[in-house]
Amino acid sequence: TAGAALTYTGGLPHSADEAGQRGLGAEQAAALSRFWKSQRVRVRESLLSQSRWEPGLRGLSWRVDLHTAASRGDAAHSGPVALMELELGRAGQDSEFVCLEFDEAKVNQVLKKMADIQQSIDRIVPRT
Repeated sequence: TAGAALTYTGGLPHSADEAGQRGLGAEQAAALSRFWKSQRVRVRESLLSQSRWEPGLRGLSWRVDLHTAASRGDAAHSGPVALMELELGRAGQDSEFVCLEFDEAKVNQVLKKMADIQQSIDRIVPRT
């Protein structure tokens, strides 16, 4: 109704009865539902960009190089090396680039840590 105050907290109502309990009419609940379905991604991205204090990962590229003992002058450092470039940035700002170099042992350490992170995420939010 025109001029009526609307107070709404929580998720979207799942039924007309629930909408009524929250002070929403059926038309208001339907309009809110249509808006949310069409704008959910934009709303989420906007909220994330406004709430992020640290730069986010915009991109990642990598390659593997094979350094020989002759090219480095040190037999202890021969073998494959993973080179990774991270593109970091905040909304509305230019990107920053960070380049990392990993030998095989460091790659294995990173993979173990990533597996630990995935396990933690899976405990919090089980996959469906």
